[in-house]
Amino acid sequence: MKQVKVSVLIPAYNEEENIPYLIEEIEDFLKKHKIEDWEFILIDDGSIDKTYEKFLNLSKGKEYLRAYRYSKNQGKTKALGVGAKYARGKILVIFDADLQFTLEDAKRLVEKIEEGYDLIAGKKIGNYEKKFVSTIYNKLARIVFKVPVSDMNAMKAFKKEILEEIPLRKDWHRYIIPFAWEMGYNITELPVSLRKRRAGKSKYRGIGRIIVGFMDLIAVKFQLTFLYKPMLFFGTTGLISIFLGFLVGIIAVILRYGFNKGNRTLILLCMLLIISGLLLFAIGFIGEGLAGIYDRIQKIETKIKEK
Repeated sequence: MKQVKVSVLIPAYNEEENIPYLIEEIEDFLKKHKIEDWEFILIDDGSIDKTYEKFLNLSKGKEYLRAYRYSKNQGKTKALGVGAKYARGKILVIFDADLQFTLEDAKRLVEKIEEGYDLIAGKKIGNYEKKFVSTIYNKLARIVFKVPVSDMNAMKAFKKEILEEIPLRKDWHRYIIPFAWEMGYNITELPVSLRKRRAGKSKYRGIGRIIVGFMDLIAVKFQLTFLYKPMLFFGTTGLISIFLGFLVGIIAVILRYGFNKGNRTLILLCMLLIISGLLLFAIGFIGEGLAGIYDRIQKIETKIKEK
């Protein structure tokens, strides 16, 4: 096998029924395009069926097919991290085991990477389940992060170094694009087809996932902005709180001495706002100190990697 150029990461959770179709599609794709420098890595995210065993059985003797697993379901982000750890290619493709995307589109994304881009996001075309929720989420994410793509959760191709650079907590695979954009990587998007599942059921269901996605969006925005400039958030909020405190205090004084109407509630509110403002200011200073330490750590890591 030639030196690997592209590693296709295939997160899978209880996809036993789709494994034969997956391997068949991979083999047809490689044969059609005479590709010898791609590898396909299945990461079994703690499946309770025979996903891993069936993949191993059907991939015997095929060095371009590899599989890894762990015992407990930990989510897609964990699976991508494990896949990237063992990937030999410099270009990674996220390709779900449910076969809703196509390898032909994956090839188009990789070709765009070879033109000089760092990350290519797929843009789902056509009607699909949860399209309304996905549209709202993507529009909100685009407004919040100001990224030049309109779909955060479709198939992606990107340079391996991106996944090595960005922080990935549980479920943060959705935010690879905002992190990469913030770090200055060159990003664009291409339309990709979305097919119906061949078998099995979607693992991403329920109102809970919408809530988690929204809270993660806020957390990532905080990390990309306020974490780098803590005083911008805490200092500004503190100043506003102090200003409101003085304003309430002035109103309380006017009521007391101008209209002979004392109001203890206003005095307490005044004190609360001013003390809160001072505390927020203090948190901002502490945050700036921590941000400085974080910057130094990043510089040390960069120097180590360069060596």
